[in-house]
Amino acid sequence: MQTPWGELPVSDAHAHFFSYRFFQSLAAQAGKSPEEVTGALGCGLPAEDPATLARQWAAELDRHGVERSVLIASVPGDEASVLAALDACPGRFRAYAMVNPIAQSAAVGEGLSAICLFPAMHRYSIQDPRVEPLIAEAAARDVALFVHCGVLSVGVRGALGLPSPFDMRFSNPVDLHAVALRHPRARFIIPHFGAGYLREALMVASLCPNVYLDTSSSNSWMRYEGLDLAAVFARVLSVTGPKRILFGTDSNLSFPCGWNVRVFEAQAQALSGLGISQADARAIFGGNLDRLHEKN
Repeated sequence: MQTPWGELPVSDAHAHFFSYRFFQSLAAQAGKSPEEVTGALGCGLPAEDPATLARQWAAELDRHGVERSVLIASVPGDEASVLAALDACPGRFRAYAMVNPIAQSAAVGEGLSAICLFPAMHRYSIQDPRVEPLIAEAAARDVALFVHCGVLSVGVRGALGLPSPFDMRFSNPVDLHAVALRHPRARFIIPHFGAGYLREALMVASLCPNVYLDTSSSNSWMRYEGLDLAAVFARVLSVTGPKRILFGTDSNLSFPCGWNVRVFEAQAQALSGLGISQADARAIFGGNLDRLHEKN
């Protein structure tokens, strides 16, 4: 892809795979059919075969010159969809999946590059003893742990009139500190710069070299702290350096349709303005993600 540093390979560390099963789950909660749900949301219903959606994703990445992307299965139990995407388009995707570790069926699925934990959504502490076996299993299998912290809102739930009884008591990145120290072989990803807990996320990353930050979304939380994106990047670079920053967009093919090039452009402009080197840009926009997952 063409960037302010010239042609660079770009990989996205944060995109959502809104599969047919994802909409089925929303439909069941809303008491509607999947067709009614997508109609209410103003988007198309993906094919039941996730391979079809995977090929659409690959075409979208091609259109923008993106080399590779993480795809997140965005409801628990949808690992099969992102794993099917991997099979359909070898080399284009990495499979992440949302897991509820306090559910009886919680496990690290074969073929996943990361499991995604949402403590506020599922109302548990990352330090809960029930979470420990899943973290230990992921660490032993070189599977990363994506831990959502900070503000969490799910727009599709609001649009469908579904409640979001999330609990921000479980959103503070500081809770991850003891866990990351206890599992030095594990790799933890905090998305959205901590989504309103930038200071706390940086404290944990400073103390734990196995903690990474992803840059994804519009980062609207910045209004809570009066920061702009360049200031955020400057603070993160001063604490972690360039090697633990993972570029992401929070894209999906439904809301809005397509890979979010505006997020890429804003982040590239902010980092270019800070004068980072081409080598550091190469790391942030894809190299760090490859290194994080070099064993799987």
